[in-house]
Amino acid sequence: MQAGANAGIADWLPNLLRYAVVALLALALELCCRAGVIPAAVMIAPSQMFAHLGEILVSGKFNADIRGSLGNIAIASMLAVLLGFLAGLLIHALPSLRRAIEPLLTSYYAIPIFIFYPVFIVMLGVGPLPIIAIGVLQAIVAMVTSTLNGLDRIPNVMRKSARMLRMSRWRTALYIHLPAASPYLFTGVKLAVAYAFIGVIASEFILSGAGIGYAIAYAYNNFENRDMYALMLLVLLLAIAANMVLSAFDKRFQARRQP
Repeated sequence: MQAGANAGIADWLPNLLRYAVVALLALALELCCRAGVIPAAVMIAPSQMFAHLGEILVSGKFNADIRGSLGNIAIASMLAVLLGFLAGLLIHALPSLRRAIEPLLTSYYAIPIFIFYPVFIVMLGVGPLPIIAIGVLQAIVAMVTSTLNGLDRIPNVMRKSARMLRMSRWRTALYIHLPAASPYLFTGVKLAVAYAFIGVIASEFILSGAGIGYAIAYAYNNFENRDMYALMLLVLLLAIAANMVLSAFDKRFQARRQP
C-alpha cells in the first residue's frame, strides 16, 4: 500500500512542478503587464488574453478560420502518419534503398519547406491543398524515422520465435513486429502531429488568406493586439491539448502492455 502511494506521488510530482513553473511564469507576466513594466501597446496581460479569447469564441468572429486550420492540421497529420509509416516499412525492407536515403533523412529539416510553395500552387492550385502539402512534408520524416527506429529495435528472439512457429509474413508483421515497434510508432505519431501543426499554422502566416495563422498576421499588421494575443493563446492551448491527449493515450497503451 505504502509503495503504491509513493509510486503515485512520484508520478504526479513532475506534473505538479511543471504546472507550478507555468503558473509562476504566467503570474510574473500578469504582474509586469498590470504594473506597466510591459506596455499595453506591446502585450496585454494573460488574464485579458483569456477574457478576449472567450469573447471571440462566443462571437464566432474567427470560427471559419479556426475550423479551416484544424481541418488542415487533421488532414496533414493523418496523411503524414500513413505515408510516413508505409515509407518506413518500404525503406526498412530494402537495405540498399535505406543506405541511399538515410543521409537525406538526417539533413531533411535543414531544407526550408516553404520554398516549394510556388510548385504546390502550380500543381494543386490556390487554396488549402498547398498548405496541407507543406504540413505533410514538414511532418512525414518524423514518422519515417520513428518507424525505422521501431523496426530496428525489435528483439531478435521475437523474430526467431515467429520463424519457429512458422508464422506467415503477414501474421509476423501483425502479431510480432507491430506490437514490438508500437512505442516508437506512437512517438512518431506525436511528432508528426506537432510538425503538421507547425507547418500548417506557419504556412498560413505568410502564404494563405485564411486560417488562424493568417488571422494572427492580419491582426498584427492592423495593430489589433487583443485579437492577435487571443489567437496566439488559442494556438498554444490547442497544441498543449493535442499533446496531452496523445500522451494520455500513449500512457494507457504502455500500461496495458506491461506484464
